[in-house]
Amino acid sequence: MNHEQSRALYDRALSVLSGGVNSSVRATRPYPFFVDKGDGGHVIDADGNRYIDFVMGYGPLLLGHSLPEQVQSAIQQHAAEGPMYGAPTEVEVELAEFVTRHVPSVEMLRFVNSGTEATVSAVRLARGYTGRDKIVVMQSGYHGAQESTLVEGEGDHTAPSSPGIPESFAEHTLTVPFNDEEAAHEVFEEHGDDIAAVLTEPILGNYGIVHPVEGYHDTLRELCDDHGSLLIFDEVITGFRIGGLQCAQGAFDIDPDITTFGKIVGGGFPVGAIGGKSEIIEQFTPAGDVFQSGTFSGHPVTMAAGLETLRYAAEHDVYDHVNDLGERLRAGLQDILEDQAPEYTVVGRDSMFKVIFTRDGPDSFDGHCEAGCQQQESCPRFDYCPKTGHDVTQAETERWERLFWPAMKDQGVFLTANQFESQFICDAHTGEDIENALEAYKEAI
Repeated sequence: MNHEQSRALYDRALSVLSGGVNSSVRATRPYPFFVDKGDGGHVIDADGNRYIDFVMGYGPLLLGHSLPEQVQSAIQQHAAEGPMYGAPTEVEVELAEFVTRHVPSVEMLRFVNSGTEATVSAVRLARGYTGRDKIVVMQSGYHGAQESTLVEGEGDHTAPSSPGIPESFAEHTLTVPFNDEEAAHEVFEEHGDDIAAVLTEPILGNYGIVHPVEGYHDTLRELCDDHGSLLIFDEVITGFRIGGLQCAQGAFDIDPDITTFGKIVGGGFPVGAIGGKSEIIEQFTPAGDVFQSGTFSGHPVTMAAGLETLRYAAEHDVYDHVNDLGERLRAGLQDILEDQAPEYTVVGRDSMFKVIFTRDGPDSFDGHCEAGCQQQESCPRFDYCPKTGHDVTQAETERWERLFWPAMKDQGVFLTANQFESQFICDAHTGEDIENALEAYKEAI
């Protein structure tokens, strides 16, 4: 493939953008390819190279790049009527009504402008509602670029994971390994009266897709109930992708107190939302005393894009299509691994997927979870599948990034740029795309 235009653009970008990019995960080696446009389930770069796109904007593009007419029309109409107003509009009410009708735990919403802003606001809300300061997060969980969760360490021995964050922020953040019920019990035994909330992704989506073991979320729910803490589900990635319109909380039958959203709920435009029980969400100003505000919150173009995307998904069997393709892809990947790299692990659910380059595992996939690891104890691979983010870091992450990712790119398949980020299927993908991708995996692995 020729990448002269992308290289030239990256050279220009290095002079005016920090690291040449506006999000660190886009800085692939030796330089990223620059996208010129999207086309259905594909992207075309500045040099005219065409790729099957499994990045999908890191998750927001449930419908792909070529939006259905009803979505395009709504976006164009609201953009033509004026960029924004600094006043409420009907479409933000309609989107909130749609979400509250379909997501089991959500009675009320506050829209913001990014997943990070949603989790920042959710943590502030939990602290304000409970009158407590400490929050519990999962080691290797990701909740955006916010000070309260950019920490490293174990239990109450935490420190900021990035320069620029005061130590005092980390003092109020407690960490436990995902899927470790004993650690969760221990942190509540020691700090239960001071814990405002547990903040977790239903599925670790930024660390290789780690599925919960059976009963883990139930344990978190019970601990929060017993100690007067709130359970916050970060569904920025899983929301309206895992579990369809009921989101991951519906799939796992868990009732969180607060849910954060992003990505799909904005139909590909910048968005975030905090949803939950009315008694809690009403603590936001002006109804309550917990300050939250934003100039672009409830932006009419974003609200229209999100509303029509979700309406289209509900009316056109989108979830059946993308979930079927996801199952076919993961099952095909397991067949490839059994022949070529049986120590590797296929993970994912519904329209999310990934191959983790785990170092150990049985020589066979006999009796394994079908179409990706579901953490079933009866599976002969159960002890080898990643249970925590740390387990994923022990995989062959450099091999994935330095050898496998470029090999897939050279075969026209665009994957997220490292071992950790999730990959996504959209409604515009076809069976042919899946077969072509499997052939590329077979060659690259």
